[in-house]
Amino acid sequence: MNPTVIATIVALIIGFGGGYLIAVNKAPTATHVMPDGSSMSNAMASMTSQLEGKTDDEFDRAFIQEMIVHHEGAVAMAQQALQQAKHSEIKGMAQNIIGAQTQEITTMRDWLQSWYDIQP
Repeated sequence: MNPTVIATIVALIIGFGGGYLIAVNKAPTATHVMPDGSSMSNAMASMTSQLEGKTDDEFDRAFIQEMIVHHEGAVAMAQQALQQAKHSEIKGMAQNIIGAQTQEITTMRDWLQSWYDIQP
C-alpha cells in the first residue's frame, strides 16, 4: 500500500478519534435562550462584533449603545427573577442588579446625550 494513503488513513483515524474524545469529554454548557429564540452567546457575539474595527469616539459610542442593550437585558432577567425565583438570595441579587444597572443605563444615556447629542 502507498505510504501516502497509509498516512492519510492514520491521520483520519486520529482526527476522528480525537474529535470524538473532545466531544464526549466536553462539559455541557448552559445556553440562555432569548425571547426571540436566539442564544445569549449569539447575542454577546453580535454585541462585541459591533465594536470590531472601531476606535476613539466611534468605539465609545458603540460600546455605550451595546452596553445599554446588555444592561436592559440583565434588568429584564432580574425582574423575572423577582417574580419567579424560589430563594431569597436570588431575589436579593436581582434587586441589586435592577438598582445598579438601571443607574448605569441612566449614566450611559446621559453620556450619549452630552457627548454625542444622541437621544437613546
